[in-house]
Amino acid sequence: MAFRSIAVKLAACIYRVSDRHFRGQYTVEIFKEFTFESAHLLPNVPEGHKCGRLHGHSFRVGIHLAGKVDPHTGWIRDFSEIKAIFKPLYERLDHHYLNDIPGLENPTSENLAKWIWEELKPLLPELSAVRIHETCTSGCEYRGD
Repeated sequence: MAFRSIAVKLAACIYRVSDRHFRGQYTVEIFKEFTFESAHLLPNVPEGHKCGRLHGHSFRVGIHLAGKVDPHTGWIRDFSEIKAIFKPLYERLDHHYLNDIPGLENPTSENLAKWIWEELKPLLPELSAVRIHETCTSGCEYRGD
């Protein structure tokens, strides 16, 4: 009899947990990555610093969204929506001189991440982070102020 009681309680507990997850009552973070090629120079570095000269990067940017999973769709946001929302920014950044873009006069990775955040946050309220890779081994992540 004790085993039956434990089994019933366990089954009820498993049902509550799985039902809660099925209804979308859990939070996840998703990301979509993009690459673009841009040139820049950093105007505020010490004289003779290599980044003070015109150079370019194959930037990789990760757009991270966090939120509760919609119980109907099973996702936070459709990846194709994220791509469509980022496209106008991509077109402003790809194969352009970053220093000429208003707000990016000093286009460090840190400033670029913050600039992208400020452009996207009104369109993607679930935005949780913008990650920039300027090289394979160097970059930054901005999570808002």
